[in-house]
Amino acid sequence: MDETDHRLIAALRHDARAALSDLALALNLSRTTVRARIARLRDRGEIVGFTVVTRSDVMRDPVRGMMMIGIEGRGADRITRQLNLMPELRAVHSTNGRWDVIVEIGTKTLEDFDEVLARIRRLDGVVASETSLFLKTRKSG
Repeated sequence: MDETDHRLIAALRHDARAALSDLALALNLSRTTVRARIARLRDRGEIVGFTVVTRSDVMRDPVRGMMMIGIEGRGADRITRQLNLMPELRAVHSTNGRWDVIVEIGTKTLEDFDEVLARIRRLDGVVASETSLFLKTRKSG
């Protein structure tokens, strides 16, 4: 893939239903070139499909965020099992670096979100955490 392919994919990520003429104008290419590049990217498996993000995809959990968790000693497996039982957690990731586990949280209200944070912080072995709220989703999935 060259730089033009990367720019084309970025434009499609922004709007997968953009007209070929709009993509061509934005990328300073001809419609024929855009069509051929998309076909080649699909044929090579670089583009495997197109998707739609609906309001309900985002609004299922109006309050969403992630929490990075530091765990004391060798308690990661036990704490991960406890985290997996919490229905508000959409994903639980092990990681490297400063944080041992990162969780994605989704709730209906800020109060519910805060309650989930408090429950996680009370788990025996959780020694540190940092949380970020998702303000706007530009790409999902």
